[in-house]
Amino acid sequence: MQYGICNLSIIPVRIEQNDASEMVTQLLFGEHFKVLEAQKKWSKIRNAFDNYEGWIDNKQYEQITEEAYSKLENSTFPLAADLIDFATDEKGQFSTVCIGSNLPFYKNQNLVLNTTKFHYEGEIFTKKLPKDSIIEIAYKFLNTPYLWGGKTPFGIDCSGFTQMVYKLCGYKLLRDASQQAAQGEVLSFIEESEPGDLAFFDNSEGVITHVGIIMKDNYIIHAHGKVRIDMIDHSGIFNLDNQKHTHKLRVIKKII
Repeated sequence: MQYGICNLSIIPVRIEQNDASEMVTQLLFGEHFKVLEAQKKWSKIRNAFDNYEGWIDNKQYEQITEEAYSKLENSTFPLAADLIDFATDEKGQFSTVCIGSNLPFYKNQNLVLNTTKFHYEGEIFTKKLPKDSIIEIAYKFLNTPYLWGGKTPFGIDCSGFTQMVYKLCGYKLLRDASQQAAQGEVLSFIEESEPGDLAFFDNSEGVITHVGIIMKDNYIIHAHGKVRIDMIDHSGIFNLDNQKHTHKLRVIKKII
């Protein structure tokens, strides 16, 4: 088994091993993974955080040893808290660091990614936050454009949004909306929900395709065109701009 770590700010993870293939998710700076299959130009990987699989370009990551992977798995480290910042290596070269990026072996504004030492002066998250912090963190992504497979302030999809918000608060969600819907406790009515709970929505075939974060007073924040705030009722999401329902409610889940 081979192992790797993302040493760039954002790299695409694709459904097939070519540049034109659909991007299904992204790896952020500092995220580590297993290499399931290594080819000449592409590698199929499994992200350690959520076990999500896909193909990445071999030019866009660094290999690490099994020992290094085990240390990362058995360590807790801060997450970048600023929407965008920079880490500087020993040669004075900058690497862009997005919110939610991992900062391995961070101490006194220094971190180590594989064999490279970086200096990082940005704000960090170091501990699990209470449930009432979820909406506050979600607001950081407000107006982020929608991007299929995205999970950064430059572009994000619905489940990438919920996953990153929960990650920043210290909680683990799976990657896709249908996977997240299998987590947590079912709530029977909207009235039972609290800000920070998740609402899931299905298509005409009954497949869960959308997720958002419930706010107080029957509002919901979700990624649809952009990260936006709309109303939610027993039918689903009511778009405040178009004055019509856009998503059909399937289930509400309490994750924490």
